[in-house]
Amino acid sequence: MAVRTPLKNDSGNVKEMSSAEVDQIVDQIVYQYSLNPSVALSVVGSGGSLGTITDTRLQAGAASTSTTAFPSEATTAEPSTVTVNYSKIDSSNASVTPTTDTGKTWPVYYNASGHIQAMSLQDVKDTFLHPAIDLLTAATTTTQQAGTYFISTTSSVAGATEVSGSATPIFLDTRADTTLYTADGIGETLDQPTTITSFYLQRVDGSDTSYTVPFYVNASNHLQEFDSATFESLLQGWIRYTAASSTDGYSISYNLGTSGSGNTRGSGMGDTRLNGSGNYQTRFVNTDDYRAQEFPNGTATTINTYYLRINKS
Repeated sequence: MAVRTPLKNDSGNVKEMSSAEVDQIVDQIVYQYSLNPSVALSVVGSGGSLGTITDTRLQAGAASTSTTAFPSEATTAEPSTVTVNYSKIDSSNASVTPTTDTGKTWPVYYNASGHIQAMSLQDVKDTFLHPAIDLLTAATTTTQQAGTYFISTTSSVAGATEVSGSATPIFLDTRADTTLYTADGIGETLDQPTTITSFYLQRVDGSDTSYTVPFYVNASNHLQEFDSATFESLLQGWIRYTAASSTDGYSISYNLGTSGSGNTRGSGMGDTRLNGSGNYQTRFVNTDDYRAQEFPNGTATTINTYYLRINKS
């Protein structure tokens, strides 16, 4: 590992940057990544590449009727489970061709002999790119994770953009609405759900940061300060390439499920369901029409909790 200290212009003098100034460049790299993430998540109708997560709920058993007496509880159908699958998050990696390292592409530093030398690509990875990936893949969702994703329980979150653009949930936790089932309504509609929680995919917004531009060696072998636009374009190309294509253990990926590697991002998505064995109810319509039905009942219980995770690998 070769972390270098880039050189800067200090009122006409060549001076080494402070660690805080190096950190500012790393923060700028994060911002550049947020402008065009190379590992992008999107919200799709179905068939998302991050796989399937499942919401379950109880529904009433089918109503029973008799012309002589109320059907017994033993003969009425029990509540059953409704299963709804969600596969709405798709992941894609951009194909990025960054600027080729010519040997004079990157900032310069003082080597062990006290001579000025251009950073190698490995130096740049160790000093700038890999620390930026470390920030991007952290568990938090501040501007230092800009351009990466998390799950929220509201469609509008300060400092983030809802990915679908139309407040589309990527998962709904539903349960049977027991208030809608009444004896007077037998035979009731079997499935009468209510939404408990909606979950949305969010992307962290970036924040442009100030930083000190370093020196590099120009075509005439003179020291020259980077033009900001040139430097930022260089950084953006390489952080996008690193995130999508690194073979050094610094690529970014996401997974979705009850378990997996990486840091959890945002809210866990709970699938809750009533745990009762059925609320037996009867309805007398007339002397030739006796009815019975079992409605969903019980206490809400968490069946599974799903998480979006970001991984560095």
